[in-house]
Amino acid sequence: MRTLYLFGSAAPPVHNVEMVIEDAQRRGFDVCLGLTPSAAHWLGDRLAFLEELTGHPVRYEYKQPGEPDAWPKADVIAFAPVTFNSVNAWALGLTRDFVIGVVAEGIGKGIPTVAMPCVNAAYVQHRQFARSVAELREMGVQVLYGKGGFVPNAPGLGKPEEFPWHLALDAAERMSRRPRTR
Repeated sequence: MRTLYLFGSAAPPVHNVEMVIEDAQRRGFDVCLGLTPSAAHWLGDRLAFLEELTGHPVRYEYKQPGEPDAWPKADVIAFAPVTFNSVNAWALGLTRDFVIGVVAEGIGKGIPTVAMPCVNAAYVQHRQFARSVAELREMGVQVLYGKGGFVPNAPGLGKPEEFPWHLALDAAERMSRRPRTR
């Protein structure tokens, strides 16, 4: 069975992660769920259920040095939704949060990674966002943003139920079948 690290930031679509886990499991993935601390806070009352659903602890903090890994090794990583903050932190190598540290290191380990931002049209006007997306793409991350991915909405007009989760899982499925480059 292929192992999918499914990571999410605190954007409204993260509330639908249960359905995404179930879809990934139907596709044959063993799913390990990782969240930013804010996303973990948002899902706090559901974390035990999500652990039961995946069969793995939900991770949102780094483990202690010397502590064994709680998850199997990843075959592929899907990071969605990825917020403005998480996209920029990742591209800049600012690994304060567990999931950002894993995806940053995953680039060097050659773990196939797909990311789908969830940002509004005001945030994308900040020049750093375009730079960060370009930087991640140059490092080999498949960023599903713009045509064929997530298209930003006006501030306050998000439609989390329309977040195209299937695109991230489709890409993860394709990527997990390719041989690793490193």
